[in-house]
Amino acid sequence: MFFRNLTLFRFPTSLDLSGLDTHLAQCALKPVGALELSSRGFIPPFGSLRQAQDDRQSEALSHRIADAIWLSVGSEDRLLPGAVVNDLLQKKLAEMEQKEGRRPGGRARKRLKEDLVHELLPRAFVRPGRTDAILDLEHGLCVVDSSSRKQAENVVSEIRRALGSFPALPLNAEVAPRAVLTGWIAGEPLPEGLALGDECELKDAADKGAVVKCQRQELTGEEIAKHLESGKQVTRLALTLDDHASFVLGEDLVLRKFKLLEGAVDGLESSERDDLRAELDARFALMAGELKRLFSVLAPALKLSSADA
Repeated sequence: MFFRNLTLFRFPTSLDLSGLDTHLAQCALKPVGALELSSRGFIPPFGSLRQAQDDRQSEALSHRIADAIWLSVGSEDRLLPGAVVNDLLQKKLAEMEQKEGRRPGGRARKRLKEDLVHELLPRAFVRPGRTDAILDLEHGLCVVDSSSRKQAENVVSEIRRALGSFPALPLNAEVAPRAVLTGWIAGEPLPEGLALGDECELKDAADKGAVVKCQRQELTGEEIAKHLESGKQVTRLALTLDDHASFVLGEDLVLRKFKLLEGAVDGLESSERDDLRAELDARFALMAGELKRLFSVLAPALKLSSADA
């Protein structure tokens, strides 16, 4: 269950999460209805609700190790492309015009389109999906496995719907992130444990200015220095934390291309486990621990505000 992208939110560490599973059960994922476009709700982190029917141990809608909680928001979306609806609508309109000698008005067209959607929805394919999140109770941190702010906020909204109140806000830095990232490439000391990777994005400070994307390149070289001299600033920067994790940190404070490295997963691979559940449990514990360590490094470097303030 290793996350690939990290969108982070802060919530008060004093938040009461007692009775969490009871609240989640009231907002569990329900199959999308015949006339519904989508359905959202919580699913067991170790498997879907359908799988849980065969494995009673997987029914819990959250999984906790120490002060880290793993949640999964499931989705079912009916695939009904607008082009299909519009194509059928035009055919229906052409038939009506031929029979009645006139083209239906705006209200009639709208009503006909709605009827077509209701007719097609029950036959539309259903696409399942899931988005995982980790709640770090020690730091008041909600980490969503997505680089999409909208998708991550949807997960937070589902948690809020279940709990009734979940005052989680996107990360807020007291310093300009691009200034910090630019300084690190320009030679300012990095926080202990962090090292530059081989990828960055630089933008001209002017609106709609030049954008330069570099990959597999020495970031302290002469070419990058010239871009900095011309006034460009770093908006995305590849970093590594010891030999445990690599990622690309953006000025939006989203961590993309997150990957645990050999230094972190060596112990995981060498241990012996008999079943998939134990394997996932070990991966979750490892992931949660590395996220805590990473946040403890980034928070002071970027002066990230606390939700308790």
